[in-house]
Amino acid sequence: MAVTEQPTATELEALLKAVASERRVQILEWLKDPVAHFPVQVHGDPLVHGACNQFIADKLGVSQPAASRHLKVLTDAGLIIPTARRGWTYYRRNEVALDTLKQRFAAL
Repeated sequence: MAVTEQPTATELEALLKAVASERRVQILEWLKDPVAHFPVQVHGDPLVHGACNQFIADKLGVSQPAASRHLKVLTDAGLIIPTARRGWTYYRRNEVALDTLKQRFAAL
């Protein structure tokens, strides 16, 4: 889905499924303010790049594969943006996509 377009019914279903998990909603909440929720990062600026995948897994209290699955669902739905830096992947919120989701959901 292009972030400037309204999602189709199928795309909206995928977006809603992405936020149907308490853990994925928690990730989105933490990524609102990564500086407040995650430790200092060596290779990525939390305001520019977001939070490191390992810090997200640690904060969730789950294994790296479990965290990666949650992050993949959010990425595939377009709700977060991954950035690879020096062997790590950082994630930040896609505010445009989240705003589109909010507007579309409110219009139902």
